[in-house]
Amino acid sequence: MTAHEDATKDGPSRGASAPPNRAALLTVACLGQFMVLLDSTIVGAALPDMQQRLHTQLAGLQWIVDAYVLLVAMLLLSGGVFADRFGRKRVFLAGVAVFTAASVLCSLAPSIEGLIAGRVLQGVGAAALSPASLALLAAAYPVAQERVKAIGLWAGLSGIGLAAGPLAGGILVEAFGWPAIFLVNVPIGGVLLLIGLRVLAESRNPSAPAIDIPGTVLSVLGVGALTYGLIEGGSRGWTSPVILGSFAAALVILAVFVVVEGRVATPMLPLRLFRQQLFTVSNTAMVVVGFALMGSSFFFSQFFVNVQGSSILRAGLQTLPVTLAMVIVSPYAGRFAARYGFRIVVVIGLTLAGLGLLALGFVHADTGYGNVWWRLAVVGTGFALTMSPLTGAAIQAVSPQEGGLASGVSSTTRQIGAVLGVAVLGAIVHTRESGGASFEAGLNSAFVAAGAVTLAGAMFTCLWLVKSQPAEDTALRTQPTDPQTGTTTS
Repeated sequence: MTAHEDATKDGPSRGASAPPNRAALLTVACLGQFMVLLDSTIVGAALPDMQQRLHTQLAGLQWIVDAYVLLVAMLLLSGGVFADRFGRKRVFLAGVAVFTAASVLCSLAPSIEGLIAGRVLQGVGAAALSPASLALLAAAYPVAQERVKAIGLWAGLSGIGLAAGPLAGGILVEAFGWPAIFLVNVPIGGVLLLIGLRVLAESRNPSAPAIDIPGTVLSVLGVGALTYGLIEGGSRGWTSPVILGSFAAALVILAVFVVVEGRVATPMLPLRLFRQQLFTVSNTAMVVVGFALMGSSFFFSQFFVNVQGSSILRAGLQTLPVTLAMVIVSPYAGRFAARYGFRIVVVIGLTLAGLGLLALGFVHADTGYGNVWWRLAVVGTGFALTMSPLTGAAIQAVSPQEGGLASGVSSTTRQIGAVLGVAVLGAIVHTRESGGASFEAGLNSAFVAAGAVTLAGAMFTCLWLVKSQPAEDTALRTQPTDPQTGTTTS
């Protein structure tokens, strides 16, 4: 999630205010991203309570997660273009307002359908808020070295939300029930709107590209149809007309998307970039990362609560090794890639994550936590080692002017993998249960499948990721990392 244009080319809006208080601007940008990252992990802690109180099945929980991630994935690139074209302050505050209002709707949802609708709106808000927050910083810090430091603080401080999510979710759900995890966004959003209106200065890029509306709509519909088939196939039957129709619709719509993107002047996803092997391989591996990480994380709290009988608060604490490992290790991943090259760091990371997921496939109801936490930590460490180098590889494959776009595409492919991971691994669990297996056995199969896909990704990356020249690769030495996406934030 990076600015699409060099901030030095930006001009202030007509009638813009005086140069902003940059410390206040940095605080607002960090708090906005903190809210988004907190939401990405706090929801997982509340899934068992949602299942019980909303009387929903596994498919309902999948939609609670995927409805949000799908919209973020498909609107992320457009959100950055919107911010550049129509004003970073305007889009940021609009994103905050939508996200906050959607959080209220989620907390008041009387049914699973209402909650899913609120999550869709949250995804729209997040897709505007996140890239706009980074674009505001890029415009406010035109000097490259100052910008790197500011974005480093943005990534580090907002990344606290990742680690805080499971613990905060456990406390809030235990005390007040699942609606509280959404209400916590209301005071944060209110403060952001009040302060942002006063301290943020408007800026935009007059030469920003036009919005690719057809591509955006087709991508949402195509991936949405595919997700529907994967989530609902377990309950409706994989050969039912509705499911076969959704898969067919997804195939047709995505084929049309490819044709449209190849013909429009300013596509949201420039297909020409995929002619570069380094770009294609790194983004393919990023899909694997999103698939395995988000797909497996979806089940962590459910395992501790529904299989091992933990309380929701305790389960929140028990899942912390994954997020803590990611927050701690992620800042070092770029440095390792700069020293040793992209390929070796990514292959090691994917191998560690794959082995950790395979090990999780053999935990049971009576497995002590002392024999579980290290498996979670290995998974978090492995994925933390992969994301920043993969984005760095994608950026290296394109021209310097397209570095922001390459980083945005990398974040998008990770989110697409996340959508598919929740859908596919959930389908595995549902299919096992339909065949008479226990939920525990279904989880074991899902973790093993995620590990196998990750190890296959490690082998694919080892064979096809072009070896970089670490001695000359100085960019990753200075580029900080977004702790959620693993993207270098140049």
